[in-house]
Amino acid sequence: MMKRLIWLITGLNRRMMKLLVALALIAYVASVWGTYTNMRSIQEHEELKIEQKIDEAVAPLREKIRDMELSFSQKYPPVKFLSEKDRKRILITGGAGFVGSHLTDKLMMDGHEVTVVDNFFTGRKRNVEHWIGHENFELINHDVVEPLYIEVDQIYHLASPASPPNYMYNPIKTLKTNTIGTLNMLGLAKRVRARLLLASTSEVYGDPEVHPQSEDYWGHVNPIGPRACYDEGKRVAETMCYAYMKQEGVEVRVARIFNTFGARMHMNDGRVVSNFILQALQGEPLTVYGSGSQTRAFQYVSDLVNGLVSLMNSNISSPVNLGNPEEHTVLEFAQLIKSLVVSQSEIQFLPEAQDDPQRRRPDILKAKTMLGWEPVVPLEEGLNKTIQYFRRELEHQANNQYIPKPKPARMKKGRPRHN
Repeated sequence: MMKRLIWLITGLNRRMMKLLVALALIAYVASVWGTYTNMRSIQEHEELKIEQKIDEAVAPLREKIRDMELSFSQKYPPVKFLSEKDRKRILITGGAGFVGSHLTDKLMMDGHEVTVVDNFFTGRKRNVEHWIGHENFELINHDVVEPLYIEVDQIYHLASPASPPNYMYNPIKTLKTNTIGTLNMLGLAKRVRARLLLASTSEVYGDPEVHPQSEDYWGHVNPIGPRACYDEGKRVAETMCYAYMKQEGVEVRVARIFNTFGARMHMNDGRVVSNFILQALQGEPLTVYGSGSQTRAFQYVSDLVNGLVSLMNSNISSPVNLGNPEEHTVLEFAQLIKSLVVSQSEIQFLPEAQDDPQRRRPDILKAKTMLGWEPVVPLEEGLNKTIQYFRRELEHQANNQYIPKPKPARMKKGRPRHN
């Protein structure tokens, strides 16, 4: 009996021991789990804090990226859709410049694929920035003095400084652009069988002895004067075009461009329009060289662009004048701008400039009859648009503490000149 009792007590103790061990193990596991859970909670809390701080730091960047995406996706002007057979691959040299950028706009909106080549000597990226990223547009930083290898159907060769201060700043570079640059573009046109349009100038007529100037007039140019680098550079560029046409069969078009104005002109490029508008807006004297009786004929840039496209797509291989036959004296022009700006500026007369053409007016009968082209934008309407553009530019530049000044042409014997 006693043995049986001892055996029962011993078995009970073993069960109790097992139970106690089990309880201890459960307590230990619960303690470890509690510690782990607590540590995990603290870690998650810290991670949440870090994530919140990262989100706070990144949020402004996300907003900026979103704004940039929206601006890029919404800023392109409307573009026509052209079928493969109608869509052309078009190269514009100097396409970031004053005229070139407006030509880029037209050709892009017409649905063509446009490649702009510019070394940004006088061109500006901001003139074409609204097309950057568009599938039909490409911008290449390149100097046409170096060869270019690209597949195109048409070439608008506009590359060249066009205002006196710019082309007189480096006359050798101006000559190279108009000679070597033109040779390179003609070589490209020959290789890819493209049609080339040369943007020539009314300066090939020099100080004309015939009035108005028609395309068959050979001109009256000083080959060693201060403007010769530009005048003669364009004359030899025309010669090169017709040499390539006769010898190599290259299709060429030559536009002799007369005075043009409009938005995206450099305000201090030394031309009559930009000088007068800038001086009038800033309340400074309007500087007229000589008596102001010299005549000029000004066309608005949109008219010129339409003329260039019409000429390129025509069958006319001989030179064509593109200008406005409406003739005004420089003094009349100064008075008109003063009136439109409502400026109190005085008109200041300075000594007459060297080699300043006394009369400049195009005969556009050829353009009218063969292209069906003539200027349609009235002078005052074009000037008002240009004045508004200059006002906005001045406001923008005033915020950056930069006030542009009219730039006279480089002087020879102390004399600047009108363009």
